[in-house]
Amino acid sequence: MFNEPDPDRRAAVIAENCAEDVVWHEPDRINRGRTDFVSRAAELLAEKPDWVFRPAGTPSELDDIGHLGFQYGPADGQPTAVNGMDIARTTDGVIVELYTIVTEIRQPLDRSRSPERRPLGQQGR
Repeated sequence: MFNEPDPDRRAAVIAENCAEDVVWHEPDRINRGRTDFVSRAAELLAEKPDWVFRPAGTPSELDDIGHLGFQYGPADGQPTAVNGMDIARTTDGVIVELYTIVTEIRQPLDRSRSPERRPLGQQGR
């Protein structure tokens, strides 16, 4: 649903999969309700229009809880910039609560610049 560029289709997919009062917990904010969920999904797409979400690993579920790992980064084959997982609680087959947990953040490569060379011992500065 996050990669869908068409706002109407994206909103329809979210409406089909999320409860009206869905709560989405992100590391830096909590989005309450489907309207906030749709708005935040649009923000993510607008912030990095050339980036995509990709599933990572095998989804798993137990009772009313589901888990899916994800990768987020440039669509052009560069290394992934963000890795994490979504954990969802469902009722009657729709998401009522979603937790996004970020496990790794890396800077994507800027292929327009030459790699910066640093002497050993000065890496990461």
